[in-house]
Amino acid sequence: MFSKSKKQLAVLIDPENIYRTEDVRQVIEAAVEAEANYVFVGGSLVTHDRIDDVVHEVKSLTSAPVYLFPGGLNQISGFADGILFLSLISGRNPDFLISKQIAAAPLLKELGLEVIPTGYLLIGTTSSASYMSNTTPIPYEKNEIASATALAGQMLGHKVIYMDAGSGAEKPISPTMIEEVKRAIDVPLIVGGGIRDFDAAYAVLESGADVLVVGNAAESDPQVLKEISGAVKAANSLNPNYSLEDRME
Repeated sequence: MFSKSKKQLAVLIDPENIYRTEDVRQVIEAAVEAEANYVFVGGSLVTHDRIDDVVHEVKSLTSAPVYLFPGGLNQISGFADGILFLSLISGRNPDFLISKQIAAAPLLKELGLEVIPTGYLLIGTTSSASYMSNTTPIPYEKNEIASATALAGQMLGHKVIYMDAGSGAEKPISPTMIEEVKRAIDVPLIVGGGIRDFDAAYAVLESGADVLVVGNAAESDPQVLKEISGAVKAANSLNPNYSLEDRME
C-alpha cells in the first residue's frame, strides 16, 4: 500500500503509446535509475490486446510493484501485482462510478490481484480521460469541490485518493487545491498530470501529494525522470515524517 510518511514516485506507462519492447525498456530503465517506487500501466483508450505483453515486459525490467491503472476491462492483466480499482467520483457517469467495476470484480477475484479501492478525481479541462468517460472535470479553481469530493470518497471507503489533470495536461493541479484536499483526507493522496520538471514536481509534493505520477513527460523524454526523482528526494529531505533510515536508503 502507498505510504504517507515518505514521498514516492510512480511512472505511468500508457500501453496505447508505449507497447513496443524497445519503448517500454527505455522508459523502465530510466525509471529504475530514478528509483521509481511504482509503475502504473493503463490509459483512457487501448485499442490492442498487448496489455499482458506490456506488463510482462515491465515486470522483467524492474522489481518495483506494477499496478494496473485501467480505463476499461481490456486493460486487466494477471501479470500485474495489483490494480487501482478506480471509481470516477468527480463525474456523474454511472458506468465509471460502479458499472465497469461490477463487470471487472469476478475476474479480479479469479486472478487474485491486490485490489486498492481508489477514488479518482479528474481536475482541469477536457482530457482524454474526461472525453472517454463522458464526464466533466472539476475546474482547476474549485478547491472546495475537490476537497469535499475527496472526503466523500474516503468516507465511502476508498483507501486512496487519486487527483489527475489528465493525459497531456498543460499544467499540473494547483498547490492550493492539493493542500485543501490533503487537509480534508487521511488516506494517501496520489497526484498526476502536467508534471514535467523539477519545479512542478517539487510544488506538487510540497503541497501534500504522497505519490507523484509522471506519464507523458517520461514517454517524451525518459531522462526527465532523473530530474523529477531529485524533486522527490528534496521533498523527503524536508519531510519530518521521513526517517533517517529512509534517507539513507
